[in-house]
Amino acid sequence: MNGTTVVVTDYPWADLQTERQALEEVGAAVVPVAAEADLEGLLADADAVLNGFKPITARLIARMQNCRIIARWGIGVDNVDVAAATGAGIQVTNVPDYCIEEVSTHVIALILAASRKLFSVHQQVCTGSWGFAGIRPIHRLQGQVLGVVGYGRIGRAVAAKAAALGLDVLCFDVCAQQDAAARQVDLETLLSDSDYVSLHLPLSEDTRHFLNAEALSLMKPDAFLINTARGEVLDVEALTAALKERRIQGALLDVLAEEPPRKNHPVRESGAILTGHTAWYSEEALVELRLKAVRQVVLALSGKPVESPVNRLADS
Repeated sequence: MNGTTVVVTDYPWADLQTERQALEEVGAAVVPVAAEADLEGLLADADAVLNGFKPITARLIARMQNCRIIARWGIGVDNVDVAAATGAGIQVTNVPDYCIEEVSTHVIALILAASRKLFSVHQQVCTGSWGFAGIRPIHRLQGQVLGVVGYGRIGRAVAAKAAALGLDVLCFDVCAQQDAAARQVDLETLLSDSDYVSLHLPLSEDTRHFLNAEALSLMKPDAFLINTARGEVLDVEALTAALKERRIQGALLDVLAEEPPRKNHPVRESGAILTGHTAWYSEEALVELRLKAVRQVVLALSGKPVESPVNRLADS
């Protein structure tokens, strides 16, 4: 490859016109990876990388002799070996603020649907039933308790919207600061007192399977679990067992460790509501995501400081 090249490892939209137009101002060519076999060779010559979900491992980073930046389309960077990138002098960026409105609204929609048993109502109507007898009991949402595990941007937005609906909001986060929307408690209290538990943790070795069988055992038998964070923060095998044994009432999952889940995946038969990793999406969020991610590449290739650094380089 000749000239400045930006390698695109993977992307879920139809084309890369947005990225090509933005990178024209720095004279950079966009080079998508068409086949897995081409990945290592293209990365070896890349000046920058735009990344979706493809794992960027230490072995791949060691091949990237010319790369200045790995820019991820998304908030989490758990698929990038940030330590290896830092050691290689490569800037890593994300888009930490692009879908706060969408994900928080999605969580509230799931809470409302679970509270009013809308999924069950729909199924009953479709099979010929009518009225409320088959869905009793339903309790008033106001005064119920939402527990928010992970109190970053999205967790705080969920708490504010839930509080406006009259829920009592608890939060747990070792780094969280108190605010008016939620009361900070320990994890055991949150799990045992909440009618809804919503996960908003980033994925790391410390948070992998953060909600495991032991944690699930603390939840109320009529509680719901919601996960719009990362699939791996939840032990899905422990969850499916808890659902099968009716130790919790239900689960509403936007993310899974295996996406999409295979046809015989136990979660498909568990009764969990699956929303297909769509919580982040709106047309506005999609535009914002693409523009903000590629802007970081433009800044880095122009020798300017990036706006959303994940790592700190030795010379920065």
